Amino acid sequence: MVTPRAQVRVKLRVAHQCFDAAGNETSRFDGRMKVNPVGVYRISNTANELFVLGCSTFIYAGRGKLGLRDNVSLAYFSGCVAYCNSAGSARDGKCAGVGCCRVDIPAALTNTYMRFGNWPHKGIEFNPCNYAFIVEKNHYTFKAADLKRTPVSPWTMPLWLDWAIRNGNNSLSCPQAIITPGYTCVSKNSKCVNSTNGMGYTCNCVSGYEGNPYLDNGCTDIDECKHTETYPCFGKCTNMNGYFDCTCPRGFKGNATLPNGCVKSINTSLIIGLSVSSGPAMLLLFLGSVLIIRKVKYEKVKRLKQKFFNQNRGKLLQQLVSHRSDIAERMLIPLKELEKATNNFHRTRKLGGGGHGTVYKGILSDLHVVAIKKSNIVVKREINEFINEVAILSQINHRNIVKLIGCCLETEVPLLAYEFISNGTLCDYLHKEPRRSIPWEDRLRIATEIGKALAYLHSAISVPVIHRDIKSANILLDDALTTKVSDFGASRYIPKDQTCITTMVQGTLGYMDPTYYCSGRLTEKSDVYSFGVILIELLTRKMPITYRSSNGDGLVAQFLELLADCKLVEILDPQVMDEGGDQVEKVAALAMLCIKLRAEERPTMRQVEMTLEGLQSPKEHILHDLQAGTKVGTHLARIYSSTIGNISSVDVSRQYSQEEEFMLSARYPR
Repeated sequence: MVTPRAQVRVKLRVAHQCFDAAGNETSRFDGRMKVNPVGVYRISNTANELFVLGCSTFIYAGRGKLGLRDNVSLAYFSGCVAYCNSAGSARDGKCAGVGCCRVDIPAALTNTYMRFGNWPHKGIEFNPCNYAFIVEKNHYTFKAADLKRTPVSPWTMPLWLDWAIRNGNNSLSCPQAIITPGYTCVSKNSKCVNSTNGMGYTCNCVSGYEGNPYLDNGCTDIDECKHTETYPCFGKCTNMNGYFDCTCPRGFKGNATLPNGCVKSINTSLIIGLSVSSGPAMLLLFLGSVLIIRKVKYEKVKRLKQKFFNQNRGKLLQQLVSHRSDIAERMLIPLKELEKATNNFHRTRKLGGGGHGTVYKGILSDLHVVAIKKSNIVVKREINEFINEVAILSQINHRNIVKLIGCCLETEVPLLAYEFISNGTLCDYLHKEPRRSIPWEDRLRIATEIGKALAYLHSAISVPVIHRDIKSANILLDDALTTKVSDFGASRYIPKDQTCITTMVQGTLGYMDPTYYCSGRLTEKSDVYSFGVILIELLTRKMPITYRSSNGDGLVAQFLELLADCKLVEILDPQVMDEGGDQVEKVAALAMLCIKLRAEERPTMRQVEMTLEGLQSPKEHILHDLQAGTKVGTHLARIYSSTIGNISSVDVSRQYSQEEEFMLSARYPR
């Protein structure tokens, strides 16, 4: 029995565009296959790639609304250029632009529409047709002869579709789905996995189990002892629920999971002979056996702890904080200490949980009240994120950044101990029912404190840190509604001699910088964009991940449109309108500057911090001009007017050239 794969394999016709000798188009097929955009399927961006074949062609594939000058406006797209000047220039197996090119495709594609660029094709008789197709990775190998192919009969290619549990624009992530009545991961030993291709989630069996997580008791124990090719054991194998125990035979010791890992123990026959010869010897043997058993158990536990310590990158962690020995000593907390603090992780100490883990409240021996995060999932990437979070937080000291007390590496799943923050997250406070009143002064102060924390990370420490996942769910609040920025698993250092780094895209759609999403280039301005989204969330009390306007726009696009049309009151939270006064317009204008699509036009977090502090100082009435870096006037509406002017909502969403619009549409990927 195996766990169902969240993919479907289909075959589709290849798109083509054919010409006669004069370069006139004779036939075209755009290869369009449309997946219901509010349905469960998305074209897999990890299992497929885009191929383009031809000697004078540019093709891009994507998803979006039809319209505009060239009949396509794409929020997601990939493009490829193929060129060759003779029949012999292309080579079999080579696909790097000469006659053939291939590229990865973006996530969240829901159709295979291929748009052919209008390039001259006169005199290229050796290549009568251009072809384009999305195909399963490693399935197609380029052949130069394919350039001479004509579409006499349909040419098909296989591709993979990812599926997930979705409900159109109301699709849920794992933390949201787990608390809903329709949650589908019903098997006892199942776990929820967020979709990496659009919103939604899938279910998997937890490690050590296999089967169907969507059925009651569908995940069953794997008998590892029957699958030695996958779970090698060269000693005595004992199957347990969710794992297996592999030990050396009697008289041997060592690591039974390795070939020749068991070595013979010291011969005990002489000891046995002596014990039989006398009663005192028997007593000594008994007492010695008890001590030996205890010693063996102690050594086994010690080896297991050391195994987990190494597995959880203990040595790497020590290296990361080695330049501060006091940090290294303070950071590592023994398992015994955490077990005592939580009464062996008793259910009464549980604060909450989700798809990735459980949080417990504990009191350490030094009377520190802590929140202990115990992850459910053990994968290499998440352990690396864990180490990254420990290394960053261990060297940060700021009143608006959650304080890491320490960590424990002696268990299979790493444990983190944070200062205990009593009032939950900003996301809960804004959106969880029953809704609580949040005065405008508190909202402005919360925004200012988040700004201070990010400005500190970007410019006040020796090596700047980009958080990379700023969202309301990662902002903790204490009883006084003081802000604490948390969850640094995705964060990255940026050396001071660099302005950006290129990374695998990671973050939360709805808050993620579209420039970073499209290019993978991470800068401090990526955090500025996410902060701008939080400002909008504080103004509107609407959730960026799930909000959709009547015409399908996300929260950012709708906010910009209403701001440009001077209709912002239609989306503002009533309490904000009642209490905010003219400060609301100023914060809205600041949010607009933070979410500009061109990263270089956004302010720095230090400028944002200074502006918000100015708004909290009514006696000063000072405004920092974020674009010129000078102090101006007493009213932010001047910036608002000069930036927005009389442009329409269409201008806001189309403020770039057509090519940039494809990459950075205001209706950013969702």
